[in-house]
Parts: sequence; structure tokens; C-alpha cells
Amino acid sequence: MNDTGAGVVVIFGGRSEIGAEVALRLARGATVVLAARGRHGLDEQVARLREAGAAAVHPVDFDADDLDSHAGLLDAVTAEHGPIGTAVLAFGVLGDQARAESDARHAVAVVHTDYVAQVNLLTLLAARMRAVGSGRLVVFSSVAGARVRRANYVYGSAKAGLDGFASGLADALHGTGVHLLIVRPGFVIGRMTEGMDPAPMSSTPAQVADATVRALAKGRGSVWVPRAIGALGFATRFVPRPIWRRMPR
Repeated sequence: MNDTGAGVVVIFGGRSEIGAEVALRLARGATVVLAARGRHGLDEQVARLREAGAAAVHPVDFDADDLDSHAGLLDAVTAEHGPIGTAVLAFGVLGDQARAESDARHAVAVVHTDYVAQVNLLTLLAARMRAVGSGRLVVFSSVAGARVRRANYVYGSAKAGLDGFASGLADALHGTGVHLLIVRPGFVIGRMTEGMDPAPMSSTPAQVADATVRALAKGRGSVWVPRAIGALGFATRFVPRPIWRRMPR
């Protein structure tokens, strides 16, 4: 049975800093499911969610790269807690660009996690939400996908593909009662980018989460974080290729 009438929120990538911040902002009155690889080390996060007003918090095992396990996990969550009201896909990897240029397996692994696994899960979630006529999907794209740069083209290409897929899926879901939000952050200062010099117009996981939840509440289809980076993403289309290929990450 569902633990609360406020709905079921599932964070796929329960260890993600952005996912954790989004969960805190959606927690009040909700049943929050933290889907992460292994349940260890989530005690502090569970406690914070309870303090934020979650009716219940349930960590579950989730391996994004194990595509065959996705459907079973969704079935189990639904059977235990009821239909998923909000699904946040917060998992992903940055990868090592230098390694990916000579190690094909690594390049494919990055694309598998950041694109293929997302497509698989989104398709399954969308079908289930469409069947009940309601639900919200949150997808994290990136400014890196607006125009792919030589400096991080493996990660950027995966984000470009995800952005295109999510945009098409959002159109397919129009009028079904299911809403999809695409979040397009710039450089996010956090564990994934630790040791890297922050890019201009950087943001924190908390800032990304704030913008995400505001956009979700307003029913928006997409949001750039910070807002000004949307103009930058548009402007990149007009940079001559000889200059663009020398752009840093």
C-alpha cells in the first residue's frame, strides 16, 4: 500500500548530490524511494528526508546499467508503495575523455549509462505513467549537449542524445496526463567535477535542485540552470568550427 496520499517520489541515482537535493524539496508528505547501487551509506540521507517531512523513506537496490532489472524494480516499487508519482533520473557518469579516446569499452560504458540506460528507464516509466494517466518525469541533460565540444565529446554526445530523446518523449506524452521536465545545467560544482576548475556560470547541486523543483511546480517543459546559460547554449551554434574545436571543457 502507498504510505501517503502525497504520492511516491523515486530518485533513480539515490546517491547523486542533485538527486538528494531534489528529494529533500519534494519530501514533505511523500513516500521517497532512493534507488541506488547498494543500500549502505544512505542512513544520513534517509534521516534528512525524514526531517524534511517525508512520510516514509525506502532505499532500494538499483543498477542503472543492468537494463533487464529496470522493469522488475518498477514493478516491485509499484506493488509495495503504489504508482510512481514523480520519477527523477539523477544517475550518470562523467567518464574520462582522454581514456575514452583510445579505450572503446570505456567510451561505450559512458554512453551506456548516460544515454542507453536512461532511454530504457524512461520508456518503461512513461508507459506505466501513461497507463494510469498521471506522473512526472525529471531528466537531467546538460549544456554539454547543446553543442558537443571536442574536450568532452563522449559525455557531451550522450547528453545530446538524451536531450533529443527526452524532447521527443515529452511531445509524445502531451495530453496523456504525464509531464516531462528536461533540466539543462551548466557546470555543477560537486563530487563529479571535483578537481576541475569551475566554468563560468557554475552552479551547486542545491541551486540546480531549486530551479528543478520550481520548474516542476510550474509545469514547465525545460529549464536552464542558471537561466543565463540558455543564451550561451544558443550562442554556441554560431561559433565557427575552427574556434569551437579549441574550446575547453
